[in-house]
Amino acid sequence: MGEPEAGSEFGNGAAAAGPMADTQYILPNDIGVSSLDCREAFRLLSPTERLYAHHLSRAAWYGGLAVLLQTSPEAPYIYALLSRLFRAQDPDQLRQHALAEGLTEEEYQEKLEQVILGSEAAQQHPEEVRGLWQTCGELMYSLEPRLRHLGLGKEGITTYFSGNCTMEDAKLAQDFLDSQNLSAYNTRLFKEVDGEGKPHYEVRLASVLGSEPSLDSEMTSKLKSYEFRGSPFQVTRGDYAPILQKVVEQLEKAKVYAANSHQGQMLAQYIESFTQGSIEAHKRGSRFWIQDKGPIVESYIGFIESYRDPFGSRGEFEGFVAVVNKAMSAKFERLVASAEQLLKELPWPPAFEKDKFLTPDFTSLDVLTFAGSGIPAGINIPNYDDLRQTEGFKNVSLGNVLAVAYATQREKLTFLEEDDKDLYILWKGPSFDVQVGLHELLGHGSGKLFVQDEKGAFNFDQETVINPETGEQIQSWYRSGETWDSKFSTIASSYEECRAESVGLYLCLHPEVLEIFGFEGADAEDVIYVNWLNMVRAGLLALEFYTPEASNWRQAHMQARFVILRVLLEAGEGLVTITPTTGSDGRPDARVRLDRSKIRSVGKPALERFLRRLQVLKSTGDVAGGRALYEGYAAVTDAPPECFLTLRDTVLLRKESRKLIVQPNTRLEDSDVQLLEYEASAAGLIRSFSERFPEDGPELEEILTQLATADARFWKGPSEAPSGQA
Repeated sequence: MGEPEAGSEFGNGAAAAGPMADTQYILPNDIGVSSLDCREAFRLLSPTERLYAHHLSRAAWYGGLAVLLQTSPEAPYIYALLSRLFRAQDPDQLRQHALAEGLTEEEYQEKLEQVILGSEAAQQHPEEVRGLWQTCGELMYSLEPRLRHLGLGKEGITTYFSGNCTMEDAKLAQDFLDSQNLSAYNTRLFKEVDGEGKPHYEVRLASVLGSEPSLDSEMTSKLKSYEFRGSPFQVTRGDYAPILQKVVEQLEKAKVYAANSHQGQMLAQYIESFTQGSIEAHKRGSRFWIQDKGPIVESYIGFIESYRDPFGSRGEFEGFVAVVNKAMSAKFERLVASAEQLLKELPWPPAFEKDKFLTPDFTSLDVLTFAGSGIPAGINIPNYDDLRQTEGFKNVSLGNVLAVAYATQREKLTFLEEDDKDLYILWKGPSFDVQVGLHELLGHGSGKLFVQDEKGAFNFDQETVINPETGEQIQSWYRSGETWDSKFSTIASSYEECRAESVGLYLCLHPEVLEIFGFEGADAEDVIYVNWLNMVRAGLLALEFYTPEASNWRQAHMQARFVILRVLLEAGEGLVTITPTTGSDGRPDARVRLDRSKIRSVGKPALERFLRRLQVLKSTGDVAGGRALYEGYAAVTDAPPECFLTLRDTVLLRKESRKLIVQPNTRLEDSDVQLLEYEASAAGLIRSFSERFPEDGPELEEILTQLATADARFWKGPSEAPSGQA
């Protein structure tokens, strides 16, 4: 499970959005750009390790294109348009061309349509470029309420589901998938309504192969028509087929350079998974991945995180390749060695903890490649709960990503007291190392799920397991086919991130943890204070990612941090206060205060009670209780004393746009792999993408637009559907 430094949301150009547009949806032209530095880590790789890393990186970048098809109808066309634009002219050439055509510097930054239609690409292929612009231009800048957010039906936009799907359709489809022991991770759902008004559902699996017969009985037996609760369902496959074909080709090449049999078997199962559409094969690959302890080149790839599915169970494609950082990894190894003892400090009974702690790898890595919608600071995977409970997991902290996150300018630090700012800047990086370590290893790595399998057997003793909240025997658990994601659906990701964040805050108070990271005495106390202060401030900043019109949250981690802020405010006794103020510019501002003398006496007991409730409800699969607890804390109102909706306006007024990150490329020259680095600028970011697919860029543009066009009929909204697709 990825752990970003902050949530990500993309806005539109100020000029196109208009003067009355909500600043929440506008990114400035001078947005910060940082480079991901992995030069030293790459230099230390052997030639074979470089080849392995190169082909895995190619697989990740190809697979990452599927994210465009998972996000919005216009995303593939935007990519194809920009790819064509910058293949014809690099950023400097395009700028000079536009200026020569009579645009001023300001107009070049604002008038995208004029720049595109006057470009070299448009002169070479006028019909194609104009057609792409007409397809995506208006949608790219639209601030129509439904098109501003990810969501189902009238609540937002998503291409995990056809535009006429509602939350009720998503729930029905999940029940169907559970009944057939099919995972939702690599699926999309399409609904069509016949002339009599009856809905027909297609569950489409991501795979290279289509629905033609193959030798793979595991999946082909699933590819058929079903009747479920009176509705026809058809399971097909072949989603993203040409993209996944390229992923598979690169994984085959990487397999040649695998360092051991675990890596070879892992890649063989990934290839099987992407070819056949089998999540079970991906699970088998993940088992080999867990067994591949301490590799120099670490990677993971597939349909992984479900944060951006409005229902919460479909995985976004993600692939990363990274190189071990030995110095920081040594600290994490010490944390792993202490994990069994530290788990006993968590505030739930032993019966609610895993029967045996499966010692994981925990390494600090420098990222070479991270393909997906964003780059996290730490990861705990695999997300398959059955594997995590019985096989284990791995944790990684992404050191060069954290280095980008640490870079904080004092003048841009919002909502803190002046006398907190220098301390915050000094200790934010070290405290975040501690938080990420605890969050991933002992947050996501802790806790037992009570399960009854398909034969009726339980993984717990019904007679002796007592719910500490009620003092009675537990009354609920997970049935065969049910998972955490499928059962808790829309709140699952955020709830779990909240649990992991809370574990990090709770255990950072433990002296042994701080000693592992090299902190004692006054330094240790400063690390604790800044870690808690950072969480409280993050809870306030999270309001940017709440949408009042739809009463929903758009980012799982940010919702989690707001919930923790609410818990700590509820603790009272002056532990946390948020005070509206007026800034030196005369505009609304606010100050967050954390009384460090009350962290242990007030904060810890409040967090202890909350954490216990989170874990008990998760372990027992108590969805009703879990929703009541979590959604209660996540509610955003303007009730005093905090008046969060008013504070949200202040947060939006003072927000700093999240930095863009430029990643390197690798290039194979004869049998030698070269690292291609780029400057930390918008031009450098563009060049990195333009040079990512030097051999088949035009082919990929065509693949993406063809796949998007083939499904275009499904993206009409609930009130826009053509005849027969209401």
